[in-house]
Amino acid sequence: MASIIERIATELKVSNASVSRALNDRPGVSPELRERILQKARDLKYTPSITARGLVKKQSFGIGFFVLEKPGISMHTDPFYGEILHGVEQALASTDYHVTVATLTRDILAEPLEFRFVRERRIDAMILAGPDIPADAIMALLQSDVPLVLVDNQLSHSRVNCINTDDEGGAYLAARYLLDSGHRRIGALSGPEHWASNARRVAGYRKALAEHDLSLPIIHMDRTTIESGEEAYRLLTKKHSDLTAICAVNDAMALGALRAAQQTGKNIPADLSVVGFDDIPLASLNEPGLTTIRVPKRQMGAEAAQRVLALLSNPELSPVEVRMSVELVQRSSTRELR
Repeated sequence: MASIIERIATELKVSNASVSRALNDRPGVSPELRERILQKARDLKYTPSITARGLVKKQSFGIGFFVLEKPGISMHTDPFYGEILHGVEQALASTDYHVTVATLTRDILAEPLEFRFVRERRIDAMILAGPDIPADAIMALLQSDVPLVLVDNQLSHSRVNCINTDDEGGAYLAARYLLDSGHRRIGALSGPEHWASNARRVAGYRKALAEHDLSLPIIHMDRTTIESGEEAYRLLTKKHSDLTAICAVNDAMALGALRAAQQTGKNIPADLSVVGFDDIPLASLNEPGLTTIRVPKRQMGAEAAQRVLALLSNPELSPVEVRMSVELVQRSSTRELR
């Protein structure tokens, strides 16, 4: 019996490889062919793991808000995604819909359509928040008939509804601020290179430094936490001890770097300027206060909710990406070099 990939390839008169690339968000397929393949997969109720033929069609008036499981951090206490969730809740407060919150475990990611909220149709739509949710899981969930919106994430080759910030522009703004303050030896701390928002922010730093013919020493970590920021700082300054400033792709890593620098006797900002990204509550409470790029977190949540409502009204809407503006917030973790 022919596999589903072979069936799609035969019906569309394309290669098995092209079908596989499209279904797994891989390059090498034109946008037009990719859409034809994904539409055929939807018609055949295909997912990479299981078929979705048995989904019960009923309305629950629930909107799922899902993030990847993070050890030691609950959804409601997360300083970044908790604010986005609050924006979703506010936007839905005047509607008939409610928010269902859950974390995605590794087991769920292995079989996305076995996730009970999707399999049992406990939700009418879902919002997936975070750059750490892998593309193959998103592609699987896109094959269901549950509308989906990404927040702080996007796919590399497939069109999908997503709400992001101007990551590259914000990072450029942060690096330009340091450059305009006289800094020339600037390093960067980042999470995984394949996370979309991390990649865009690093690109923004590089763009600003390239305008001065400067290179950007950078450390990539597998997480973006205070602890990983501490470790990244130590790795970076071991090779580049003359840095006068550091940019971090989020506030947690920036605060970790700031803490590690102070532990080695450095004064912030006299010896080192540090700039974060996101403007979580701890950024203003820290001593010294963290200069950072403010992300409109609640507005991102509201935009995601509005897009979900639009998709529920009209499932045929073309996918769009919304990019929110950001702004620089100057605090006392940075100074001008004279």
